Amino acid sequence: MTMKSKLLLLPMLVLLLIVASACGSNNGNKGASSPSPSAESAPSPSASASGSAETSSVTFTYASEKGNVEVPANPQRIVALTNAPNVLSLNGTLVGVDQWTAMNPLFTEKLKGVQQVSEDDLEKIIELKPDLIIGGAEMKNYDKLSQIAPTVVYTWGKLDYLAQQTEIGKLLNKEKEAQAWVDGFKQRAETTGKEIKAKLGEHVTVSVFETDAKSFYVLGNNWARGTEILYQAMGLDMPEKVKKDALGPGYYTLSLEVLKDYAGDYIVLSRSAAADNAFMKTETWNNIPAVKNKHVIEIDTEASSYSDPTTLDYLLNIFREGFLGEA
Repeated sequence: MTMKSKLLLLPMLVLLLIVASACGSNNGNKGASSPSPSAESAPSPSASASGSAETSSVTFTYASEKGNVEVPANPQRIVALTNAPNVLSLNGTLVGVDQWTAMNPLFTEKLKGVQQVSEDDLEKIIELKPDLIIGGAEMKNYDKLSQIAPTVVYTWGKLDYLAQQTEIGKLLNKEKEAQAWVDGFKQRAETTGKEIKAKLGEHVTVSVFETDAKSFYVLGNNWARGTEILYQAMGLDMPEKVKKDALGPGYYTLSLEVLKDYAGDYIVLSRSAAADNAFMKTETWNNIPAVKNKHVIEIDTEASSYSDPTTLDYLLNIFREGFLGEA
């Protein structure tokens, strides 16, 4: 075999090693029985990371949780195992997303032709030829993914919901666009909060309940489903029992019988349109003061499980209509 032939075989050997490693990994996705939350240098010329294909030839050093990573200045093939909605809000080009984003009705149109993948789908991800991979810090396949393309991970909850958006903006080299949206959203939400208090009282309370037809949960102030908008951005109050039991852990499991003890003047009810709603016909539910007063604002769980710009703007409009009677 000639030296030239041996050199041509090297890239193929690297690819085969990654595929073999993928076949030896354990597969399976984790389910959740409780409501799941939903997460800076100037560009400089540099070589793209090994294992990726069709990457931008211009990269910059991004300071990630796991150290500096050379990422493309203008990524064209992003696999987002987390934070896909944040990427979409900045018009990032996705080729692969997680199952929860894929199932979210707010993103159906934008995700046409985008593959659903998990961190265990290494062969599938290789076939997508990503030039950037985004995931969670808890991923067990980080090292293997990093061999495929530059990989950046985030710890859920380490950054607040607005800081997470600006951080994705930095990663995609679109920090100005991300910050512009953050500034505009904060102003819109604060104005809406003031209007709600002016109409309903300075200390009006709101509770966010979620149900999957089997269990009920009351949510704290940073568990998606609009909680960040209501309690942080708008500055609305929650009942004292909610503060005591849900504010720290993020959510608290309830039975139908005790919902009334956690209900505020208004209730935001997160539920799936496909789920059983028989509880809404019970005397226990209908005797809750907020229900009697028709102060219940319903939201679709599947469309409300993130805290990205698209979801937050969508929920802000729902809340304006629910509290103020206008969108």
